[in-house]
Amino acid sequence: MIIHRWQAPIVPDKKQIRSLFEAEGLTPHEEAFPPDTTIDWHRHPFDEVRTVAQGEVVFDIAGNKLLLRAGDRIVIPSNTKHSFKTQGSTECVCIVASKNL
Repeated sequence: MIIHRWQAPIVPDKKQIRSLFEAEGLTPHEEAFPPDTTIDWHRHPFDEVRTVAQGEVVFDIAGNKLLLRAGDRIVIPSNTKHSFKTQGSTECVCIVASKNL
């Protein structure tokens, strides 16, 4: 897995995040989850690329818990078992794409 922490004081908005994905040749879509949403263990036959646009989410990847905040990006390799839970009292919005090898 690869994590990129957003370091700048201004977080990119959804449109800017989509543009970054498209510049990489990816086709992004938006996912929104209410507070306290849990997505159980699963895996994909493709790399999952996800950037948090709003809110916070905690990923569990192979027992490693990772907090992602607005602007943070994660690439989860294909067939990697993972789960996640939104954190905080606001909706968590992510821009997501599949990356085929």
